[in-house]
Amino acid sequence: MKLKTKIAQQMKDIFLERDWSVATSYKTELTDLPWKKATTKLGSMNSIAVLAFHIDYYIAGILNVFENGKLEISDKYSFNMSPIKSQEDWEKLYNKTWIDAEKLAILVKQMPENKLEEVFVDEKYGNYYRNLTALVNHSYYHLGQIVLIKKMLKQ
Repeated sequence: MKLKTKIAQQMKDIFLERDWSVATSYKTELTDLPWKKATTKLGSMNSIAVLAFHIDYYIAGILNVFENGKLEISDKYSFNMSPIKSQEDWEKLYNKTWIDAEKLAILVKQMPENKLEEVFVDEKYGNYYRNLTALVNHSYYHLGQIVLIKKMLKQ
């Protein structure tokens, strides 16, 4: 299996399917969560909704590079979520994540294998491989936080 295909599958596993290595996915963790719990802030931790927004911010940013060749995101805005005031708002957020993740996984799988070594927009960002694997690793980190926060909310 080609490396790009493995990366695309990892994206599908963590966002849309149930990743066997962590026994869950974003879709599994978020779709059964009421919006009031998703927006509950415990102490100094981010809410689950903010973490979901944060991850989709990066998915959408990388997706934009694939679709338009432009990197138009900045870390300083990655937690700037508009308020979620209803279940509908919450569902729009997580459904956007599924759509963006699916599109990105498809584009990764379709790209030429040698693109993984190409510069990602600017040399300071490294190559496509670095950015795609960083997205996957970053997403696992925040998925772990989401799982823990959900457990804490049940207590």
